[in-house]
Amino acid sequence: MRLSALASAVIALTASAVLAADDNTLIADARATIQTFKKTDPKLDTFFASAAGYAVFPTIAKGAVVVGGAGGDGVLFVGGQPLGKSSMGQASVGFQLGGQSYSEIIFFETPSSLNDFKKGNFALAAQASAVALSAGAAAHAKYESGVAIFTATKGGLMYEASIGGQKFGYKPFAPKK
Repeated sequence: MRLSALASAVIALTASAVLAADDNTLIADARATIQTFKKTDPKLDTFFASAAGYAVFPTIAKGAVVVGGAGGDGVLFVGGQPLGKSSMGQASVGFQLGGQSYSEIIFFETPSSLNDFKKGNFALAAQASAVALSAGAAAHAKYESGVAIFTATKGGLMYEASIGGQKFGYKPFAPKK
């Protein structure tokens, strides 16, 4: 009995260490993504400074053959500090073929839109528009329905004329001990 309790404790501690490392890696990747976006378009500083919060998805993988799907994990930042882990899932249907990966940052204009995200009451409809990251793109971007979305293609090729939407989940990071 003692041996199984000890084994359970060791497994739990090992799993916690692995999860913490994964969270730390995700946070580091998110911070690197922020730097890449800022370097590409310094005008994004305005969004980072004024947003109630922002979710950073360093890598979203997408693939499709008529029916498509995408997903990735990210980090929610408030006041420049990482608060929790977010997940994104997307489904789409229509003429589409290929695969690609991209980064995405979603800025929340108000505490209300941020709270909707944190409660899990947040989805982006098919008509939500994202701004493709390029030098000067932020100068013409604006919030729509409380959010502004920027994406940057990382690699791959996708032919697409489809409809779909993104759904998000959120879980706060465990308190540091």
